[in-house]
Amino acid sequence: MTTSEAFVKAGESIKRHMVAGAAAGIVPFPWIGLAGLTGVQLNMLRHLASIYGVDFSKEVGKSAIAALVGSDLSIGFTISIARLVPGPTAAVGAVAGALMGAASTYALGKVFVQHFESGNTFLTFDPEKVRAHYEQLYKQGKAEVSTNFSGIRP
Repeated sequence: MTTSEAFVKAGESIKRHMVAGAAAGIVPFPWIGLAGLTGVQLNMLRHLASIYGVDFSKEVGKSAIAALVGSDLSIGFTISIARLVPGPTAAVGAVAGALMGAASTYALGKVFVQHFESGNTFLTFDPEKVRAHYEQLYKQGKAEVSTNFSGIRP
C-alpha cells in the first residue's frame, strides 16, 4: 500500500470512529460513556496501526489516550453528570457529549496519522510534543462534526 492509499484509508477510519465516538458521547451514564469512548479510540488506534504496519500495544494506546485526551474526558465526565438532571440540561448535555466524543476522536486520529506518516511508532510517541497540535485539531474536529455530520450540532 502506498503512503497516499494509507492516508486515505486512515482518513476513512477516523470518520467512522468519529461517528462511534459521538455515539459513545451520548451515553448518559458517565463511566459507561467514558469506557465506550476509550474503547472506540483504542480500536481506532489499533486500526490506524494496522494500516501503517505499526505494532499495536493496548497499554501504550491507553497511555496515549490518557495523555492527550484526558483533559477532554474530564470535561466529558462533567457533561455526563449534567445529563443526569432531567429536562433541557439532559438534551444539551447529550449534544455536547456527542460533539466532545467525535472531536476528541478526530484529533487523536489525526495526531497519530501524522505520527505514523512520519515513520514513527507508538514507542517514539511523545504526548508533550503534540499536545498543542492536538488542541488545535480538537477545535478543528468540532468544526468538522458540525459541518459534516447531520444531527450533531453544537
